Amino acid sequence: MENLQKGSKKLLNAWAFYDWANSVYTLTIASSIFPIFYSALFINQTHKVVNAFGFEFKSTALITFITAFTFLVVAFTSPILSGIADYVGNKKNFLKFFCYVGGLGCIGLYFFSLDHIYISLLFYFMGLIGYWGSLVFYNSYLPDIAFPEQQDSISAKGFSLGYIGSVILLIINLIMVMTAEDGQKMDMMRYSFVMVGIWWIGFSQYSFYWLPKGTSKGHKVTKEVVLDGFNELKVVWKALQENILLKKYLQSFFVFSMAVQTIMLVAVYFGEEEINWGSDDAKTMGLIVSILIIQLIAIVGAVLTSKASSKFGNIKTLIAVNFIWMSLCFYAYFMETPIQFYIAASCVGFVMGGIQSLARSTYSKFLPETKDTTSYFSFFDVAEKIGIVIGMGIYGTIDQVTGSMRNSILFLFIFFLIGIILLFRVLKQQKLE
Repeated sequence: MENLQKGSKKLLNAWAFYDWANSVYTLTIASSIFPIFYSALFINQTHKVVNAFGFEFKSTALITFITAFTFLVVAFTSPILSGIADYVGNKKNFLKFFCYVGGLGCIGLYFFSLDHIYISLLFYFMGLIGYWGSLVFYNSYLPDIAFPEQQDSISAKGFSLGYIGSVILLIINLIMVMTAEDGQKMDMMRYSFVMVGIWWIGFSQYSFYWLPKGTSKGHKVTKEVVLDGFNELKVVWKALQENILLKKYLQSFFVFSMAVQTIMLVAVYFGEEEINWGSDDAKTMGLIVSILIIQLIAIVGAVLTSKASSKFGNIKTLIAVNFIWMSLCFYAYFMETPIQFYIAASCVGFVMGGIQSLARSTYSKFLPETKDTTSYFSFFDVAEKIGIVIGMGIYGTIDQVTGSMRNSILFLFIFFLIGIILLFRVLKQQKLE
């Protein structure tokens, strides 16, 4: 295998192709088929509750809390693992490990049932931790494989490839589910989970083949090395005190990402519970169609956001995108009909890919000159994960206590407002420097 030079087209494409491989998880498992499958398990229950861990949970609140717990685990372990990866010099192995854990977790969801809730939630946990754990190392590759002027476009290309690949598989899954007999629809959903795991593991092999593994340092992992992951975060934290621009950007990112990721993780559960679809078949079709709308428009949104950032600057573009997200929270509180949900899905699609892609590349641009990109991106990911834990925790608690996800979604309005205010501080800091 030849060693590809930084900035080479083949290397950039190999990196972006991992988005093609892993994005099927976020679409089929996190966003569409699994939420519909999970809700269908409670179809004969009036109050949709499940007993687990000694408590009675509202079904949507349980999955929200499990998701929050998973992100807490990712937030705690990622600095340890990124520190080890940096010390040993082989981040690719960690990327592979999380990919395989996630893929096998997806395949395991085939056996998901309320009668075996704990092993079922374990498979859900594996898929979630595999996806987000691998992103720690995947994102840290960006400044290693691309020059600053290439990072916005290749980051957007990665998201676009992910949307295209995931839509292709979702359409296949949609045909499987909707053409099946009523008694076989659940089985088709289970087969969809298996296909996601195979797709994820299979297509990622191309990225694994071309991505550099790093310089092997031949070091052994000791207790000190494990703790070094947190020490590196302390070093980054101290460095942030001198890099005011990066510090202020991270503060804004922490707040608005908290809200964005929460909405993306709960959107279909919200649509399933709060929208009046008329019938179960109409609900299944409507939710999947809305997810397709989101994905297709997101491709355009990611590209247009990248172009807008080139013309107006990253921060101004992020401010505009956050205004749209804030308006969507207010709009969602009053949604009741499928048409209203489709309108919201279109708007979400337009700003979803753009804000993720731009947030990642903006952070990469603001980094100081350093070879230790893994530690900086570990810090970035820890901030994102802790934000998600807080966001999902608040969302789930409001849902559990008030019995309505509408109250939860409206509360996220506040996070976007604060995020916008903090982004204006970044803009002001840029003018000073």
